[in-house]
Amino acid sequence: MKPTLVILAAGMGSRYGGLKQLDGVGPNHEPILEYSVFDALRAGFDKLVFVIRPDFADAFKAMVDHTFGRAIAVEYVYQELSMLPDGYTVPPQRQKPWGTGHAILCTESVITEPFSAINADDFYGANAFQLMGRFLSQAEDADLAQYAMVGYVLRNTLSKFGSVSRGLCHIEHNILQNVVELTKIEPDGDGANYIDSAGQPQPLTANEIVSMNMWGFTPSIFGHLRRLFSQFLDEKGHEPKSEFYIPTVVDTLIAQNQAQVTVLPNDDAWFGVTYREDRPYVQEGVQALIAAGRYPQHLWG
Repeated sequence: MKPTLVILAAGMGSRYGGLKQLDGVGPNHEPILEYSVFDALRAGFDKLVFVIRPDFADAFKAMVDHTFGRAIAVEYVYQELSMLPDGYTVPPQRQKPWGTGHAILCTESVITEPFSAINADDFYGANAFQLMGRFLSQAEDADLAQYAMVGYVLRNTLSKFGSVSRGLCHIEHNILQNVVELTKIEPDGDGANYIDSAGQPQPLTANEIVSMNMWGFTPSIFGHLRRLFSQFLDEKGHEPKSEFYIPTVVDTLIAQNQAQVTVLPNDDAWFGVTYREDRPYVQEGVQALIAAGRYPQHLWG
């Protein structure tokens, strides 16, 4: 069974200052997600599921139809605040989406096969999709919680223009032991630092392996997501800015011995556009890959 690619594109883009999911970085104004789709097709994925918001659905669908819409099966899922389990309501102060775990949960109705979930605004590199495609193609039992994650070196994922959040990974023999979501990570000389829950800076070497939210799952993840999302709503749903992070879900499942996650180390370039100032650097990185023959000048002929 060929795997599906889920692209999470419902984020607000508040730090970027605009709809970065569709902002062009390629020579023909291709957004980052077009390169992810191109790499996924080459790696054997045969269906796309986009998680988007209704307010930009028309523009998003028009872009897909104009580019790769005929090359692969496409589904659209809306992530809305009101998509909650029975018995729960949206708090009056809530405006922020519920997070990546909720976004993936929203796709349950359209997925019955192994799948990878990625962010729309992260450039993962061709090798990441090859690694994940091979892993998911060998998934023999959709009911088993045998998952995967592509890991990146922290220093290759930082922004020069502000702080970022990353899932810090502890790995033994290529198996993920835990992942902790760190926020407000910034470069600091040859290393980095982050701000802990007490508001204090803590050092990092910047050689740590982190999650960039490129995960591989079987459909067994949906039952876990439903259970843990209800628990999240009970504990933190009243907080206006709380988020149900997928790395936190994975870490909980590992701690409960309910999942095993293989780490797929990747040395390919990673680019991201957390801030608008990141965009020229992403454009330069993409152009360098084109010059090296890794991508054609025109993705779709």
